Amino acid sequence: MAKFFLVVLLLSACVFTHAKPLSVNVLTADNQGVANVVVYLTPKTSADIELTNNTSIMDQVNTQFRPHILAIQKGTQVRFPNSDSTKHHVYSFSPAKSFELQLYKEVEADPLLFSKAGLVSIGCNIHDWMLGYILVVDTPYFQKTDSKGHVTLDLPDGDYQLEVWHPRIQDELSRLSSQISHVKESEIDIILQSELLPDHMQYEETSDEFSDYE
Repeated sequence: MAKFFLVVLLLSACVFTHAKPLSVNVLTADNQGVANVVVYLTPKTSADIELTNNTSIMDQVNTQFRPHILAIQKGTQVRFPNSDSTKHHVYSFSPAKSFELQLYKEVEADPLLFSKAGLVSIGCNIHDWMLGYILVVDTPYFQKTDSKGHVTLDLPDGDYQLEVWHPRIQDELSRLSSQISHVKESEIDIILQSELLPDHMQYEETSDEFSDYE
């Protein structure tokens, strides 16, 4: 019995040591970090992709989508609670997921399954300024950068396709994409050449002229 537990511990240690941190920095041409960029790495071997049955949330708060950008793995269900005092009519016509939801306050709709990888742009038929994004990726290895444009992911050794996405990035995404070998690399800087698009949040609507839609 003691030998059995020793073998299990050794195997666990081997698996643990195969996962190493990879740091990625997304920076502007003047070396400023870009926050909330989705960084994701897809294993070159599909057998290395773990399936998911996670649930995520995209809320409506102060007539804005929260979070503005939601990154999820393919196969995730997303709940759309309404934390506002007004009704929302959330929709998307994106090929990765097309839907419409009538969201009344204190009445939560059933979660939606996102089973196809791709970008899902979301709006509200009642509040035209509301805009959100769900990026569905076919990998468990993804995160959003922090306020300094930095992210660290724990990855098993292997070959990956590294990609990034953010609605304000104007660079060709194919230029920012690269094939990496995690055995050799531990830190990567991605430098944007083009200026970022204006932040839509600076045009955020503060009035709630549609408060009758309850």
